[in-house]
Amino acid sequence: MDQSGPLAALDPGRSKCGVVRTDSRRLQVEEALILPPEQCRDVLAAWHDKGLLVAVVLGDGTTSRNWCRTLAGLQIPTRLVDEWGTTLAARERYWQLWPARGWRRLLPRGLRVPPRQLDDLAAQVVLERWLQRPLTRTDAPRSEPAP
Repeated sequence: MDQSGPLAALDPGRSKCGVVRTDSRRLQVEEALILPPEQCRDVLAAWHDKGLLVAVVLGDGTTSRNWCRTLAGLQIPTRLVDEWGTTLAARERYWQLWPARGWRRLLPRGLRVPPRQLDDLAAQVVLERWLQRPLTRTDAPRSEPAP
């Protein structure tokens, strides 16, 4: 896999996928989305065509074999990463990035439920495992790609 340039990570699912894209130095999440699989494919292809990613890091769980074939057909280099436990790790990562406020901060951490879906954070966790370091993130995710 290319040793420099922006990466994307994908947490594949049957009905929705989490996808994130890093900056070129691979230090920060530039874009985070939760999309249906068909839209996710189109977004990854568009990012690749525009030079906004050099490779995709893919969680090895649900539908990953199909995604490997799809990404190979798009000529996007791909690496598989163990995605065991990413859902729980994404919940923890949510609270690290956006600490609880108000009454939620009074709850024990294990009882806190994030107020949104976490598929994009699961993709971020997959990418952080591959990079072996955390990524910064300053924005809340969107549910659809930017125009």
